Amino acid sequence: MDRFEALNLVRSHVKNKNLVKHMLATEAVMRKLAQHFGEDEELWGLTGLLHDLDYDQTVNDFPRHGLVTAEILEGLGIEEGIIDAIKAHPGHREAKTRLDKALYAVDPLTGLIVAATLMHPGKKLKEVDVQFVLNRFKEKRFAAGANREQIKSCESLGLSLASFVQLALEAMQTVDQDLGL
Repeated sequence: MDRFEALNLVRSHVKNKNLVKHMLATEAVMRKLAQHFGEDEELWGLTGLLHDLDYDQTVNDFPRHGLVTAEILEGLGIEEGIIDAIKAHPGHREAKTRLDKALYAVDPLTGLIVAATLMHPGKKLKEVDVQFVLNRFKEKRFAAGANREQIKSCESLGLSLASFVQLALEAMQTVDQDLGL
């Protein structure tokens, strides 16, 4: 599956525009991490783009989140590594590979960065810096849904929190128009 096909699949399954933006942000960060680690950018990008494909279907049945996406993608012959990472991101299986661990850590970070951007005076991603995000990270009540422990699992990838935020911020800034930020 190429990116064009994946994006069409996303648009046919996901109606919430903010969720599509989250998936685009996750794709951008996953591509940046793949580049950083010398991994397959297409594979990592597709993983990020497709990871919440079933969210509309499972929003009221969260224990099935990720599993429905896996079923859809298995039916399309998608590579097992992508499916495994998608199953791992909500905790259905242990995050074992670098791809699994990256998606697990990236997923909540994109939301934290978007929330930080929306409270920044300029409300523009290009104006947000790492320190601003790290300061918001320390505020427990800020973007409370962004699991800090999950974000800090970036350390299992050999990245400090500051380096991880820097890479994610740079990646999201390249798609700021698509994100409306």
